[in-house]
Amino acid sequence: MAVAVTMPQMGESMVEGTVERWLKAPGEPVAKLEAIVEISTDKIDTEIPAPADGLLLQVMVDAGQTVRAGTVLGYIGSAGEQTLPEQAPAAVTPVSSPHDLEDRAASVAPDKRQPPSLERPTGRAFVSPVVARMAAEHQLDLEVIAGSGLHGRVTKRDVLDHLAEREAAPASSAPLPGAPSLGAVPVVETKPRVEVSADGGTTDEIWQPLTTMRRAIAQHMVQSKQTSPHVTTVFEVDMTAVVRHREQHKERYAERGVRLTYTPYFVAAAARALRLVPEVNARFHGTGEQSALVLQTRVHIGVAVALEQGLIVPVIRDADERNLQGLARAVHDLAQQARVGQLAPDATRGGTFTITNHGVTGSLLGTPIINQPQAGILGIGAIVKRPVVRSGGASLLPSADDAIVIRPMCYLSFSFDHRILDGARADLFMSAVVEQLQGWAVDSENIR
Repeated sequence: MAVAVTMPQMGESMVEGTVERWLKAPGEPVAKLEAIVEISTDKIDTEIPAPADGLLLQVMVDAGQTVRAGTVLGYIGSAGEQTLPEQAPAAVTPVSSPHDLEDRAASVAPDKRQPPSLERPTGRAFVSPVVARMAAEHQLDLEVIAGSGLHGRVTKRDVLDHLAEREAAPASSAPLPGAPSLGAVPVVETKPRVEVSADGGTTDEIWQPLTTMRRAIAQHMVQSKQTSPHVTTVFEVDMTAVVRHREQHKERYAERGVRLTYTPYFVAAAARALRLVPEVNARFHGTGEQSALVLQTRVHIGVAVALEQGLIVPVIRDADERNLQGLARAVHDLAQQARVGQLAPDATRGGTFTITNHGVTGSLLGTPIINQPQAGILGIGAIVKRPVVRSGGASLLPSADDAIVIRPMCYLSFSFDHRILDGARADLFMSAVVEQLQGWAVDSENIR
């Protein structure tokens, strides 16, 4: 029986997607999980893998068409097999936001939850959060933009096309320096714009519109600061045990096709500490008397990956159930997929905690911003050799037992939501991370 390839639902607010191009032609063989079609949504551009082995029998949606999530895009099967084009697409009813989903779920018992209400704006009446944000940032009137989505809905691509057309407009329609007109978008110029400052001098500036990813990051960072009262605690860790373990095992890992970096060690230590202090693996929900702490029963750790155009956080699922080799392979694979744009549609969803290794660029200390709606984020500074004092006594006074030694040291910063954690519990979590790293056994493989 032919297997349908459908438009996936990537995020609660996604209602439709656009087929960018087919990577296979009808009649060509495909392998299971092989990318066969590129799609674009208001949230992400990605490739859809084949759900089965066989031939691409029929393409139901041509390139350039926009369809609802759940719509059949094509069929895969055996040569001569009949497809079922008359089948209706799977009904998908998204909710307005993650908060709506939580509010609805809280109003009924877990085993008696009802599907979201079907009463929802459609066509031009519905505007996705991404489109709404872009319209607000560029002061756009969506009523004058032609929509290519279902029933005339304005999509992200429509807004980007509109902005591109406006950038290409004659120079006479461009805003005057320092005084953009209503609805104007800054124009990237080939030469700096010279302006007269208040004191009579001149300033050179170049206006550069933000990329879609940069705008999303900016919005998320502002929203995080407005949502959570951030507090940051800083610990120092002696990485001697970890460095020694890596030096002894990195060649053996390489023979297995695994590149052993320091990041998997931090993921392993954090995963164990999250089990010891479960409030860190939680999120805050609601306001006032309706507020609650939602503890996550599984540990899904996101690892920030720096890209040329911004930052993305793919998630290692069930990180506490993997040994060091499994974590090393996951960190390497996800980072590579992120850098070449081949992450799966849900690779950045569902994280319960985040780690950002800003030390890879030489940074010693940072105060990272929480990845909402999580309780905290762990920042890792550069590992550098520093002189430290080691003493056999408990007193802080100088003694003959003191010695100055050279050790690979690293600063760890933990930014946490003060609504969820107080300093004592946050420091307990960090102490567990430090203890795990400083006590890493040379033959240690299992993180549990």
